[in-house]
Amino acid sequence: MEHRTGCLVCGRDLVYLDEPRRVTCLYCGEAEDAAVVCPEGHYVCDRCHSLSALDLIEQYCTRTADADPLAIACRLMESPAVRMHGPEHHFLVPAALLAAYYNHTGEPEMKAKKLAVARSRAEAVKGGFCGTHGTCGAAMGTGIFISLITGATPLKQKEWSLANQMTARSLMVIARHGGPRCCKRNSWLAITAAVTFLRERFGIDLPVRTTITCTFSAINRECLREACPFNPAAVRES
Repeated sequence: MEHRTGCLVCGRDLVYLDEPRRVTCLYCGEAEDAAVVCPEGHYVCDRCHSLSALDLIEQYCTRTADADPLAIACRLMESPAVRMHGPEHHFLVPAALLAAYYNHTGEPEMKAKKLAVARSRAEAVKGGFCGTHGTCGAAMGTGIFISLITGATPLKQKEWSLANQMTARSLMVIARHGGPRCCKRNSWLAITAAVTFLRERFGIDLPVRTTITCTFSAINRECLREACPFNPAAVRES
């Protein structure tokens, strides 16, 4: 959730030190001396603090070695640059999947180029598409992901089909949970659908360790509450 005071990540009151301490930025991984720290160990450098959501997503996914796309997505959602709702999620979904996929397959050198293309494609998916065009940007993000790892084009056969199947599957999963929109819920559902699709169609089993318990409900006026599978009450019952 967005924290306007205290730690940008968790909202805890910051601790002011007598002597600077060496700390590492949560997003870029750069180490520097700081006299103000979070008691939970979170630190966001000034450079990352001032990045746009898309820049932050691209930078973090290029750097991270994590192969769990849900963990990558959740870490990015902790940043105040990533709002409760917004078109940045249309890039966040394929970016988290691309980072996890290429880390898992041992090809991290592929990430920078693929992420740049994913960003360009995702920027064409405007905010509000879920309500005005009958297709959620998070679901389209999974189609972008599959198209990039398969090299799909409008003229290819199998690759074209797989990319469209991926988007269709994500859309069905998202639609079954009903509206109104929630960019966090839809992103988690889309990523989970993509993980299953990769396992079934490509034989690639990404190591998803993350169990999602939503912490954004308090700032989402349209939250489905107990009807959402990620609501704390629903998670406890499952």
